Formats: sequence, structure tokens, C-alpha cells
Amino acid sequence: MYRKLGRKSSVRKSMLAGITKDVIMNEYVVTTEARAKEVRKFVDKMITYGKDGSLVSRRRALAFVNNDKAVVDKVFNELAPRYESRNGGYTRIIKLNERKGDDALTVRLELVQ
Repeated sequence: MYRKLGRKSSVRKSMLAGITKDVIMNEYVVTTEARAKEVRKFVDKMITYGKDGSLVSRRRALAFVNNDKAVVDKVFNELAPRYESRNGGYTRIIKLNERKGDDALTVRLELVQ
């Protein structure tokens, strides 16, 4: 099951890909709890692709992040070796506080060191 996040499928996929790129490049992002829980799946999948290291995995990763080669290079060259001995659970969610405008719970989604 997945969360629709109040958006149509094309907009939702684009948003999740963008947040996934931000997490990989900056190693953290501050967002709402629902978005973070959904993005966590894709970040873990991208790092798993990097650990596999095959050409097929690289192409799948490129397809997900809309051919952003800098993101895929970071996954395959930096993050995959870092998590070589780890079998999943590459991200952590830290609850922060409620957003002022709509009272949504904000969290920090970050990569585990």
C-alpha cells in the first residue's frame, strides 16, 4: 500500500523523485511525516541499486531520478560503499515540531552514518 498524498499520480511521482534526489545529495531533508515515510522506501531502493552495481541497476536508478547523473554517481560511488555491510535501514526519521500554517508534523529524514 502507498500514500496518495493528495496528488495525482504524475505529480506524486515527480514530487517523490525530487525529495529522493534532495535526500541523496544533501543527506537530509526536512518535510512532513507522511512524505518522509513514503520517500524512505525510494531512498532505500536507490542505495540497494547502488550496492548491486550492475548496468541494469544504474539504468533503473537513472530512470527514477529523471536522468540526473550526479545523483546516480553519488549513490553508486559514495553511498553504496558506505553501506556495504548494512542490510537495509539506510534512513532515519527524527520528529521535529508542527508546522505553523497547517499544524502538520515536520520531520528530518536523514541518511544513517
